[in-house]
Order: sequence, then structure tokens, then C-alpha cells
Amino acid sequence: MAFFADLLVNGLMIGAMYALIALGFVLIYKATSVINFAQGDLVMFGGYIAAAMVSLYGLPLAVAVPVLLACMVLLGFALERGILRPLVGHSVVSVIMVTIGLAQILQGSAAMIWGAATLNMPLPIPSQPLVLGEIFVSYTNIAAAAIAAAFLVAFAYFFRLSRMGIAMRAVANDQQAAMAAGINVRLVFAISWAIAGLTAGIGGVMWGNMLGVDTNLALVGLKVFPVVILGGLDSIAGAVLGGLIVGAVESVAAGYIDPYVGGGTKDFVPYVLMILVLMVRPHGIFGRETIERV
Repeated sequence: MAFFADLLVNGLMIGAMYALIALGFVLIYKATSVINFAQGDLVMFGGYIAAAMVSLYGLPLAVAVPVLLACMVLLGFALERGILRPLVGHSVVSVIMVTIGLAQILQGSAAMIWGAATLNMPLPIPSQPLVLGEIFVSYTNIAAAAIAAAFLVAFAYFFRLSRMGIAMRAVANDQQAAMAAGINVRLVFAISWAIAGLTAGIGGVMWGNMLGVDTNLALVGLKVFPVVILGGLDSIAGAVLGGLIVGAVESVAAGYIDPYVGGGTKDFVPYVLMILVLMVRPHGIFGRETIERV
């Protein structure tokens, strides 16, 4: 039982990090109906910026993190204004292919600027685990989960109570009605991408600390995709719940199955879970079903 509890607690903490990155994915889809396949690469790029400032340029973390977040917000604005906005009105397939191309550009640019070698992203976190009875919890997981939870609460407050957050919810529900009400829909699109960049930057710091920063860090985005599909592409609550479910299930499954198969369970279990849920709920747990009248 202690072994199961250990896997579950650590899995939920990892799931909170998935949820934070998935939030950016969901926001872009809700506002613009674009599936952003470059979200994982934004995480990787944010990790490179942070690791370069700390490891290569010697900046203190207190300076590097605010600079990183500002850079990622500006990057989100620039991508929406320069690449995605000219594609408004084009086919969905065209936009998806552009985000895939953008992912490759981000990977190539990061390797060209900072090199292909793995960079360290040091954080002032103890390396020894916290022992709670028979449960061993990594301080890195605790810090990551706490930061992810704090930002998720802040975003919830922003969406519920701020004028821009309410405008973003209105655009997500009905773009034409929002325009008729005087909401600047294009500004909402840009802010959605900026928030996606912000969440990717935070994720890049935390995942970079755990895994190291190189182009393989973009593979984190592959874990986010089952999270958002599981919870529902257009549901923020679904992104949070999906992240926690995927984190917990992959951790428990790896703990019990990996000893018999030699590893790799975490790589496919989220997709198996996603397929099983979609067989019962094709729009995800909280996804909104679209009914078209013919």
C-alpha cells in the first residue's frame, strides 16, 4: 500500500505540471480553434532560454526567471501576430501544418543558437527526498506542483474576475457575438498565445531541471496531447483533471509494469487511457459536444 501511495502522490505532482502546460494548449484552441502542435516546442525553447541565462551567462535565477517569462510572452505575441493571424480564414489543415512547421523551426533555432548539448537548469532545491512515513517525495516534484498550482489558481482568478478574462471566455463561447459586443477578438487571440508562451516558459524551467534541456524536452508536448484530449479540447477544468489523471496513471502503471517489461510504460499508457476514454466520451470528459443542423 505504501508503494502505491508513493507512486500516486508523485504522479499527481507530475500531473499538475502537465495541467499547467495543457492550459496553454486549451486556451489557444478555445480562442482560435487552432490545435497548437508546437506547444511542447515552446516548452523546450523556454527551457533553453532559462538554462542559457543561468548556466551559460551566469545570471541569478531571480533575474533569469522574470526575463524568461517576459521573453515567452513576447514570443507568443509575435507568433500570433506574424504567423497565425495572416492565416485567419484558411483551412484548419493549413493552420495545423503551420504549427507543425513552427515546432521544427523552434527546435532548429534552439539547437543553432545554444548548441545540441544538454544544458543544466539548476534550481535551489534539495536533492534528498522528503520522507513522509513510507512515502518518498522529491522536493523537485513538490516545488513543481506548488508552482503549477499557484499559476493555475492565478489563471482561474484571471478568467473569472478580470475584464480580459471575461472577454476571453466570451470569445471562446461565440466569436461573432463577442465582436458584436465590442470585444477586440484579435487582441484576445494574441493574449491567448502570450499566456500559452507564459505557461510553456514555466514548464520549461521545471521540466528542464528534472530532465535537462535539449531538443528532446519538446517530447513533453506529446504527454500534453493526451491530457487535453482526455479532459476535453475546450475545457480548462478538463485540462487540470486530465493532467492529474495522466500523471497518476502513468506513475502507477510504470511502477507496477516496468519491472516486468523493462521500462517504457510511461510512453504509451497515456495514449491507451486516452483511447479508452474517447471510446466512451468522444469529446473528452468535459469536452463540449458540437451539434450541427443540416
